[in-house]
Amino acid sequence: MGVERMTGRILLSRTAESLYWLNRYIDRADSTARLIEMGNRMAMLPGAYSQQEWRSVARASGCLDQFEDPEGITEAAIVRILLLDKDNPSSIRACLENARANAKSARTSLTMAMWDALNDGWRKLELMDVAAVQRELQGVLDWVKSRTAMIRGSSTSTMLRDDGYLFLGLGGHIERADMTLRLLDVKSYVLLPETEVVGGGRDHHQWTSVLYATSAVRAYNHIYRSDYSPGKIAGFLILNKQFPRSLLFSYSKIVRCLDRLAESHGSRHACNETAEKMQSDLQRLQVGEIFRQGLPEFVAETIGTTQRLGAEISEAYHF
Repeated sequence: MGVERMTGRILLSRTAESLYWLNRYIDRADSTARLIEMGNRMAMLPGAYSQQEWRSVARASGCLDQFEDPEGITEAAIVRILLLDKDNPSSIRACLENARANAKSARTSLTMAMWDALNDGWRKLELMDVAAVQRELQGVLDWVKSRTAMIRGSSTSTMLRDDGYLFLGLGGHIERADMTLRLLDVKSYVLLPETEVVGGGRDHHQWTSVLYATSAVRAYNHIYRSDYSPGKIAGFLILNKQFPRSLLFSYSKIVRCLDRLAESHGSRHACNETAEKMQSDLQRLQVGEIFRQGLPEFVAETIGTTQRLGAEISEAYHF
């Protein structure tokens, strides 16, 4: 009987890990598409230095060291490394392939609708080269976003709300929190060398590019109308309780998933404490405090906390 319990635990851990990483890879593919889209918008602004804009995208993705010329990154290099490179685990192509591999490992936990959404057209990027993607870059990015949205939608509408669904959601919300921070990091990095543009037209367009990258324009306008001040935009993406890509919203979902898993498994772990502390800190934080501390510093520290949280979850559930 002991062996049976141990075997069940191993199988549970493997399935949990596959579901967790399935959704992390799906959200990473979506977020990387948004990151590239944001860099492209910034690179096309009047007075933009495209190599600097693209370098900020590479830096925020965590893949800067994979570029042959980190100081002279071009759109073609971004497409090659962040979109098509099957050996870069953060590229969109690799994320979609890894998501499907994890789906195969957890096949019995997925619904037919999820499996069909994961399989339909997943080899599209294998058939494209850098030049082909550049010719229709926005169309390719839109395809990635719609494909990942379809996969998420199928899980939301067809899966039982059991432990598998919780691990799936946990992976997605952690990845989304991480990428919202990285999108803000792009804006901070691009602006730092050019403090004279703060408050100017280019600064305005850079900040609105962050809203477009997170599909937040309509939601933001519902609250702030056409007031695109940096403080309000940053505050919205970090502290808003209702917008599904805000940092606070993501952490509230992470806490909820971890609480339900703790109840189901009968034990709490370090990851519960880390997530709850972050949620509590964000709930009492004011955007003015973030800017006084320094937005780049806040982003870097919170990315570190989110990465630590991921490691604690893996340790707690034996990934």
